[in-house]
Amino acid sequence: MPKPTGRRRALGAAIGALVLGLSLAPATAATPPSDGPEQYSAQQVAPPNSEIDKSENVDHVANLPKQAPFNTLEAYGTDIAFKQNIAYVGNYDGFVVYDIANPKKPRIVTQVQCPGGQGDMSVSGNLLFVSTDYPRSNNTCTSEATDAADPNGWEGMKVFDISDPAKPRYVSAIATDCGSHTHTLVPDKTGESVYLYVSSYGPKAEFPNCQPPHDKISIIKVPLADPAAPELVNAPVLFPDGGNPGQPDGVRETTGCHDITVFPSKDLAAGACMGDGVLFDISDRENPRVINQVRDDTNFAFWHSATFNNEGTKVIFTDELGGGGAATCNEATGPTRGANGIYDITGSGADSKLAFKSYYKIPRHQADTENCVAHNGSLIPVAGGDFMVQAWYQGGISVFDFTDSANPKEIAYFDRSTFNPNELQVAGSWSAYYYNGHIYSSGIQEGLDVLDLRDKRTDSAKHVRYEEFNPQTQPVYQN
Repeated sequence: MPKPTGRRRALGAAIGALVLGLSLAPATAATPPSDGPEQYSAQQVAPPNSEIDKSENVDHVANLPKQAPFNTLEAYGTDIAFKQNIAYVGNYDGFVVYDIANPKKPRIVTQVQCPGGQGDMSVSGNLLFVSTDYPRSNNTCTSEATDAADPNGWEGMKVFDISDPAKPRYVSAIATDCGSHTHTLVPDKTGESVYLYVSSYGPKAEFPNCQPPHDKISIIKVPLADPAAPELVNAPVLFPDGGNPGQPDGVRETTGCHDITVFPSKDLAAGACMGDGVLFDISDRENPRVINQVRDDTNFAFWHSATFNNEGTKVIFTDELGGGGAATCNEATGPTRGANGIYDITGSGADSKLAFKSYYKIPRHQADTENCVAHNGSLIPVAGGDFMVQAWYQGGISVFDFTDSANPKEIAYFDRSTFNPNELQVAGSWSAYYYNGHIYSSGIQEGLDVLDLRDKRTDSAKHVRYEEFNPQTQPVYQN
């Protein structure tokens, strides 16, 4: 979800007009008790009798509702990172550690209260990296919310030791300009460190820690042998010309990037940068270089995220029209706004360029009380074809085939009934990723859903196994 330009970062102007009274729960402990899910209340936020509409080739094998203290409307479930049989799921109030060894019976291992915004996360070895995007009184998990105009407000990246997933241990933190809305883990070429490409945006002159212009990303280097010593090694300006100036019909001005996906095997990255779609050369990890830049002021309002195909010859960019809090999957919005843009990559190396091929949007109209737009997804690891699973908030989860870039088509879906049929409340699938044979969805209000996709076109993916999976750090698979 984008942040509001004015940095009153509750959820964004579009969402703020629809959701009232949002606030972050106070932190109570960086490492709570970890005896298992029985210590948590089973109070369910989502309607207990919500109906499910799905295609025949999808089985809904499990749902684990949000548990106390993360079972409030304000505690949004967000992004997911995976390591072996553990899923780390972000939340506006911290993060949740799930045991997914048995996908049909996921269980909560522990929950860590550490408020700070949407809590984007990634894993590497025994380290968990968590974004803090709302200004806090300090860098601890017991900090309090503070106004963005406070010169002592803190936001940036936190590092946890997860060698024992039941007891995540806070290791270090490092501040970044304008915080960390999202971040992307980039392995170095020696295996000694990891880089974090930190995306943030939304500067305003009265905010001392987020001054315009802000046309850059922050690059953090974390030595794996000494995670207590993260270092800000660069903050390259990506848009020396200022990027897209924005358009009065809703196209956002470029003031940084929302999210970056890297394809390390080809030294490429794709940046979704508000008003611009960008292709980077990342052969020098500390000095990423823009090699191609595209815009779509007709249909794209907010370039939100990106996904490569397995060969690194295509990129899917998402448009988060309405900031994730609006009903944009209705007939009035149409099939090309709030959609995916599918681009082929032509040329190679420094001469690579993005060539638009088509749009993809879910083919089912959603109600005007359902926030719905293209959001986070991942490739399904199938050799010889291009398939993706994707979250669409209250539009549910869609699986589509984009092997033919010009003619994408849906092959499976999973969709809950409206969270609140009487008024639009923000809910639905924030992230939907394919991992080790199943689809895992982090619901804003619905908790963790697990799906089994049974389709001959994608069945070979069930044999692909990862030890770690950060969806924005794309591996190359074989099957």
